[in-house]
Amino acid sequence: MLEYFKRLYAKDSLSFYEEVEKSLKNKRRMFIVTANPETFSYGEKSENFNKLLLDQKTTLIPDGIGIVKAARMLKFNVKERITGIDLATKLLEICNKNKYKLCLIGAKEEVLQSLIAIINKNYPNIKLGTCENGYINNKDSYFEKIKKEKPDVCLVALGIPNQEELIYKHIEKFEKGVFVGVGGSFDVLSGSKKRAPKLIQKMNIEWLYRIIKEPKRIKRFYNNNVKFIFKVKKLKNL
Repeated sequence: MLEYFKRLYAKDSLSFYEEVEKSLKNKRRMFIVTANPETFSYGEKSENFNKLLLDQKTTLIPDGIGIVKAARMLKFNVKERITGIDLATKLLEICNKNKYKLCLIGAKEEVLQSLIAIINKNYPNIKLGTCENGYINNKDSYFEKIKKEKPDVCLVALGIPNQEELIYKHIEKFEKGVFVGVGGSFDVLSGSKKRAPKLIQKMNIEWLYRIIKEPKRIKRFYNNNVKFIFKVKKLKNL
């Protein structure tokens, strides 16, 4: 797990967004993983997921506050969180400004259609390519379509680890484009779910807000976040 922390992007969010914009401008390929404790836990359990996290062509950003605190405990100077939802929002702004092509994969059909309507209204310069919900069995077929479209940005909302593994499986077929697994971001961007209030975001307790809203999350939180902290403490004491 220590190797994952070594690969985390350590600068602030503004610096990262500048790097993403530069990558798009120069037509480079970029695969971004928004890392939280669950991400690193999957890496320890899955050989394929471990491989994609350690791949030098994968960019890891610290999404969860648990990752940031753990990194600091291990003496890695990670500046701040760069959340998937904030990155997705920034990418919409960049795409709109530059008239880039955007593809969307994932979520329920009604959520996807709501997001498309919002994009058409608020980001009218975006060229929308393939937009497909996450409910077909052959998800590889999505990328067969997208490959022909050569998108500038592709947001995949299939949940961890499915979204990352799907992107990683197909990323080498593309010469350019920013590809990101964004989890539940489509729900928030579409207005289907509300994000935590700004104060809660600043206090870095969005995880608590989500548990209060969806109590069934508590088991997942314990299995990934609480156990993760114990693992980090062991690493610290090595």
